[in-house]
Amino acid sequence: MLIKILVGGLLLFMVFNLFKAMMIMLKDDPNSPPMSKFIGRRVLTSAIIVGLILLAVATGLIVPNPTPH
Repeated sequence: MLIKILVGGLLLFMVFNLFKAMMIMLKDDPNSPPMSKFIGRRVLTSAIIVGLILLAVATGLIVPNPTPH
């Protein structure tokens, strides 16, 4: 259950960074941090999520669906 809460929180953090980058792109303020900072956070968060899911499946904390059809 903790893994699911952690993945859900990371997904919310990823969406927050996506919207933060969008707001910076729309404002075009030269004093604001670069948009690539938030896009990079989003990419790093998605890599952490994938790694966490793979680790959880490998250790048996998450059981994949045996018949996905």
